[in-house]
Amino acid sequence: MMFFYTALSRFTEKVGKITQYLGLILVINTALVVALRYLFNWSPIALQEAMTYFHATLFMVGAAYTLKHDGHVRVDVFYQHYSERKKALINLLGTLLLLLPTCLFILIICWPYVLDSWAIYERSIEGNGLPWVYLLKTLLLIQPSLLIVQGVAEALKNLLILKGAALPNDDTEQPGGL
Repeated sequence: MMFFYTALSRFTEKVGKITQYLGLILVINTALVVALRYLFNWSPIALQEAMTYFHATLFMVGAAYTLKHDGHVRVDVFYQHYSERKKALINLLGTLLLLLPTCLFILIICWPYVLDSWAIYERSIEGNGLPWVYLLKTLLLIQPSLLIVQGVAEALKNLLILKGAALPNDDTEQPGGL
């Protein structure tokens, strides 16, 4: 169980570290769009659409990394005072009863939508827009898949805590910057 937890957790960590760079790329792209618009009165549609692609990818792919580092919003009024074992039980139940079923539902409901987009290699409706709308829509399958991977890792971690096992304290457990 520890091996699977560590492997899944490290996978999410690596994906998250790579995804962090999209924030920098998004800022540069946004600055370029603004500069071109106001300095040269030129607004390339492809650059504007690229902002949407970077933004969507950053948040949808980064969601599992955020989950791994407990960065999602939670109401801690009662939770913060619970013991580690009680927190582990609540987190395990939340993962099994809320996170995983929701992610499976999203995968099932979005699958035909994404397949239809791939079937026609859907493009932007703008003439000079990006030709990869089908790739953007694929994020609707990637996000819940990554959340399932990290959800399984979280469930294993919480089971290990409930069993009293010592969790590894390595670099993958610490959130990092660029």
